[in-house]
Amino acid sequence: MSDEFRLSFEFFPPKTDQGRTNLMQVAQELSQFQPEFFSVTYGAGGSTRDNTKNIVQALMDLGLSVAPHLSFGGDEEPTILKLLHEYQNMGVQRIVALRGDRPSGMGGGSQMVYANQLVAFIRQHFGDKFHLEVAAYPEIHPEADSYDHDIRYLKGKFSAGANSAITQYFFNPDAYFYFVEQCTRAGIHQSIVPGIMPITNFKNLSRFSDNCGAEIPRWVRKRLAAYGEDLESIKAFGLNLISELCETLLDNGAPGLHFYTMNQTEPTATLLHNLGLDSE
Repeated sequence: MSDEFRLSFEFFPPKTDQGRTNLMQVAQELSQFQPEFFSVTYGAGGSTRDNTKNIVQALMDLGLSVAPHLSFGGDEEPTILKLLHEYQNMGVQRIVALRGDRPSGMGGGSQMVYANQLVAFIRQHFGDKFHLEVAAYPEIHPEADSYDHDIRYLKGKFSAGANSAITQYFFNPDAYFYFVEQCTRAGIHQSIVPGIMPITNFKNLSRFSDNCGAEIPRWVRKRLAAYGEDLESIKAFGLNLISELCETLLDNGAPGLHFYTMNQTEPTATLLHNLGLDSE
């Protein structure tokens, strides 16, 4: 893989022993593509804290480079500081620093620390020991006051010490390129890697997209809805659509790809084969 191209894969912590066993197999299968790192998500309010750490350790035991997601959620500074020290001792070199989601049942008065504050906190206590990833939203964070405000907030994360960003997934490449252009005009020159969501299940994708603010173009929604329960047709359409999206992104200078794998080898592996991104 070229030094100028960055590939990464995202997992979520399984809830069962079988899920964990399956995930280790998926990680080994995807490792053939020589990603720069695998990331592991962190549940709302730190609800998967220990499970995330355990999965990170298990993946590292396979010899993989792993980046845990981290947010303050409802935790206090000593808890997060302890976890960061544990990650440092494990050999973790990269952290995905997020504000995180508020878990259901968490009252409005509970602590919610913004990502730029978490980045500053990590830099204060660990200097440059970690490469810090943050989130970016080409189609605007669902809670943002405005497009420009969202870009200023991203700039604040970089000013606090973030190294690079991973975007929320999207299906319109123009949204990404316009976003990067506006970021550059705002003085952001760090790498912004597009997040890629393979399409396998329209109902799940539609529900998740509505919640996170990712826009599914109307023609894509109509096409997917027309397939109904025909999962093979949905899969075939999704492979073509996402392959073309990735080709457009890479042909026009995107610095890499970050795949939301949903803890599955397919269809991510097929997409990478289609793109000619097999390891040499």
